[in-house]
Amino acid sequence: MWSFFARDPIKDFNYEILPENQEKSGIWTLSRGKRKTTGEPVSVFLYEVSQGTEEQTQLAKAAFKRTKTLRHPNILSYVDGLETEKSLYIVTEPVTTLAAHLKLQAEKGGASDLEVSWGLHQIVKALSFLVNDCHLNHNNLGMWAVFVDRAGEWKLGGLDHVTSDQGDSTSLPPPKVISPDLERYDPPESPGNGGDKWTGDVWRLGCLIWEVFNGSLPRASSLRSLGKIPKQLVPHYCELVGANPKIRPNPARFLLNCRSPGGFMNNSFVESCLFLEEIQIKEPAEKQQFFQDLSENLDSFPEDFCKHKVLPQLLTAFEFGNAGAVVLTPLFKVGKYLSAEEYQQKIIPVIVKMFSSTDRAMRIRLLQQMEQFIQYLNEAAVNSQIFPHVVHGFTDTNPAIREQTVKSMLLLAPKLNETNLNQELMRHFARLQARDDQGPIRCNTTVCLGKIAPYLNAGMRQRVLISAFSRAAKDLFPASRAAGVLGFAATHQYYSVAESANRILPTLCTLTVDPDKNVRDQAFKAIKSFLSKLETVSEDPSKLAEIGIMFLKAYLLPWTTKPIISSAAYLFQTSNEETVEPDGDRWDDEDWGSIESSEAVKKQSSDWSSGWDADDSWSNEKDADGQGQSSPADEGWGNDWDEDGSLAESFTPTPRSIASTEAPKSGRLSSAQEGVRLASDYKWDGAEGKSTTSDLLSIVSQRNCAGDWGTEENWESLDGDQAELVKKKREERRKELEAKRAERKAAKGPLKLGARKLD
Repeated sequence: MWSFFARDPIKDFNYEILPENQEKSGIWTLSRGKRKTTGEPVSVFLYEVSQGTEEQTQLAKAAFKRTKTLRHPNILSYVDGLETEKSLYIVTEPVTTLAAHLKLQAEKGGASDLEVSWGLHQIVKALSFLVNDCHLNHNNLGMWAVFVDRAGEWKLGGLDHVTSDQGDSTSLPPPKVISPDLERYDPPESPGNGGDKWTGDVWRLGCLIWEVFNGSLPRASSLRSLGKIPKQLVPHYCELVGANPKIRPNPARFLLNCRSPGGFMNNSFVESCLFLEEIQIKEPAEKQQFFQDLSENLDSFPEDFCKHKVLPQLLTAFEFGNAGAVVLTPLFKVGKYLSAEEYQQKIIPVIVKMFSSTDRAMRIRLLQQMEQFIQYLNEAAVNSQIFPHVVHGFTDTNPAIREQTVKSMLLLAPKLNETNLNQELMRHFARLQARDDQGPIRCNTTVCLGKIAPYLNAGMRQRVLISAFSRAAKDLFPASRAAGVLGFAATHQYYSVAESANRILPTLCTLTVDPDKNVRDQAFKAIKSFLSKLETVSEDPSKLAEIGIMFLKAYLLPWTTKPIISSAAYLFQTSNEETVEPDGDRWDDEDWGSIESSEAVKKQSSDWSSGWDADDSWSNEKDADGQGQSSPADEGWGNDWDEDGSLAESFTPTPRSIASTEAPKSGRLSSAQEGVRLASDYKWDGAEGKSTTSDLLSIVSQRNCAGDWGTEENWESLDGDQAELVKKKREERRKELEAKRAERKAAKGPLKLGARKLD
């Protein structure tokens, strides 16, 4: 009756056996499985009592007991088990048979000697543990008794025939009784006839080595043919399969011989694996040196080993071992082997945590290697967890960190939100371009601004680009001036025809007499290009849109392929006030062999900045000590002033509002308004009422900039009463400006902190 209420133990078993990829391993069936609660992968060894003999059932129960009680890093790890009247289940770490592993490696080109050397090292070490520490004989060593885990590490299993060398109360049948094919692996001498009790296991170890390099052993006599066994291993292999059992070495002695200088197991891979096994007891200095050397060796290590053995140790060393920045290089190398999902789960959380570190070495290495992991970062993490820490690098006292921070913006800009990109980043860029005492950093800031311009909103581009590149054109550092010229060319599509003529070309023309030839050459190229653009529009205004594509191919693509210059070679140079002219167009380290010393640059920059005109100077001086923060306009890039003299900071200007309301601090009209005259001021052609070509193009360029006469229909209307039409348009514009001015005055509150009050 009680059996009716008894529960089936198999149903309560916490593991599920997957039907695919089942392998035969001796009397066991090896299957893949997973834990029902977590889905964690495992391997399940299953023995069906009904399908085996009495001897096989006896061996299965003995193996169940040995696997459960023997614990060693190189012996197959027992996880769980179940024994019923019908079957036995042994749950272990996920593994595959050595034969299947070698077959898979052969399809990829074959297992490397490094991998095999470490695998044999693990098997010999496990055998030495059994023989010398546990006083046990394996009696079943062979390809079928070795398994490989996910990291590619070899594990000793097949404990069915393990016996004590001191005598067992119960005797187990030898392997050849269960499987007659295994007789060819038996040593030539009779059991107990000379030699130590472990000499049979050592003989079978020699058979295993032969099969690893040459495939299945056809007969015992084939052991005399070395085949593909490496030369370094041949002397020690011959000792294992010697006819005299008394000269066969103990497993521990064999391991020591192979680890001697020049031995098969004396290599960087085995050394690294042994260090990782004992890393918890190593000194901090030893760990630092190990991780530094590890980066050079990782390329030769097996991929699975890097993913499942090295990576966990690197993450643990950072989390709990205070390894610091030294783990970054090997960490990113291993990251190349991970899928996108694995990278997100294992590495990204660590990287995000690293950015909050105050260790300068950590910060600069993260910035230098950002290209390797930026694609895995989502925008939310960048804006909330990474960018707030990165921006501290803009004000760091170390020039190398400031330089790398600027360069990193090329990668971060596409992922930054509106506030971080158009306000916070532009404020720091303005400060670097105006105040940094290192010429290369000022140059890199200009280059970076030109490359991230497409990500800025239209209003910020209108306020920032021309002022920033104009400032760069006045820099003392020649490369900065060249960068300003290239910046104009690369961002030409964001400038109206009037801006090109009234603001950009005058700035470029001053550089045609620059002391540096490279700057002069770039200036002439840019001037010719802008003039060509103006001339094309003058001849045929309808080609204004097509001009953008032509300039894009000619200037924007070369700009995007030109690297930001590296100042690592001269950021910390001693005083040398000579300026060496860059050779050619490439910005490499040798182009800037010697530049002005930092003290000289600082002094000259101070003198030079005090002489800027109002259009490019700082509108509100604030120190870098945090006493005040200002917008990009306050940092010197803001030229968007209203006609009533107030700063246009409370709204994001559209192209139309910019063209109509902009007035620079210097008192000059904006590019869209400069040169606009009353209709009565133009010279009209007599009774026919036709304007001259030059006057007509003047109106065209001015009005097309403002967005009023952008269609062919409005152009044709000039053929009639041009004066009336111009007066009407001007009157509408005046009323519109007055209405907007009145709205802003009505909504105007107290002045912002740091804003300049204008009379």
